[in-house]
Amino acid sequence: MSTATVKSSLRGASLPKWTPWAIAAGSVALGLLVSTVAGLDSSIQWALMAGVFFVVGTYGIAARVEGPRQAKDRVATSFVWVAFLLALIPLASLVWATVQRGVKVLDFYFLSHSMGIVADSEVGGGIYHAIIGSLEQVGLATAIGAPVGVLTAIYLVEYGRGALAKTVTFFVDVMTGIPSIVAGLFILSLMLIFEMQPFGFAGSLALAILMMPVVVRSTEEMLKLVPNELREASLALGVPKWRTILKVVLPTAIGGITTGIMLSVARIAGETAPVLLLVFGNPFINNNPFEGAQESLPLYIYKQYSQSAGSEAAYDRAWAASLTLIAFVMILNLVARGIARWKAPKSGR
Repeated sequence: MSTATVKSSLRGASLPKWTPWAIAAGSVALGLLVSTVAGLDSSIQWALMAGVFFVVGTYGIAARVEGPRQAKDRVATSFVWVAFLLALIPLASLVWATVQRGVKVLDFYFLSHSMGIVADSEVGGGIYHAIIGSLEQVGLATAIGAPVGVLTAIYLVEYGRGALAKTVTFFVDVMTGIPSIVAGLFILSLMLIFEMQPFGFAGSLALAILMMPVVVRSTEEMLKLVPNELREASLALGVPKWRTILKVVLPTAIGGITTGIMLSVARIAGETAPVLLLVFGNPFINNNPFEGAQESLPLYIYKQYSQSAGSEAAYDRAWAASLTLIAFVMILNLVARGIARWKAPKSGR
């Protein structure tokens, strides 16, 4: 008996590679048929039925051909695919609706002009002042939150021992789950104590509070992935611990740390509540975040959609600003992935 025959007998019968695609096509067709016969108008209902048919059909065919054990493995894989597609449906629907509505007024004029003397109910205006405000507020928040978050993570991983480290970890966990409005109220209370007027930097402080725990958690996990052998080798050569962290640990984890920072920036870029409380909004261009009210993209979207009921022009501007914000967040995520891939440790042969 040849080696190929022995392997084939040990492996048993196997379904062709195209079987999942055929089952998926049959499930979609059956779901559409049942939906048509039953008179169901919602596309979500036939999609759910198609998912159920796909899982059941996969198990039935695999159990008959490959056996119950392999069928259970295929069913688990089917559940993962169905869950992925179900999660993808609302995301794709959201992106499609935003693009469809946002491209109506999204052009160079819209990106290079402010609302200025244009009323919210009138046609025209743009988001230049909101882009400036968002870039300055998010940039200042990153300049504050990223270094504090990274240094806190270094302390917890490299030095943290005892009650202080446990206390810091506890408060980081608590801050991770606080609502954004709470961070805004905290900064607002300080502004009221010192009798300060709304200004852009106040929003940056609230955004930095929201950003720091995310940076701490992501950086902490990346530092834990650095092999201890690298630290031990450096220390064995007589290199001080602070220099080992600076020259060995951080360069090894820099890709993941940068990714975590960029993702936290994308997270705070869409916050509205603290900006609404602290920055207050301004239809004119204000390039100074330390004096006077400013606009931001999330606040601009909120104001255009809520304060101009019935105005088609305001709704179109809100959708266009939403598309701009989504593009901004998407670019940040792509940059984070590119940096992570660029700085990832190269595997040897």
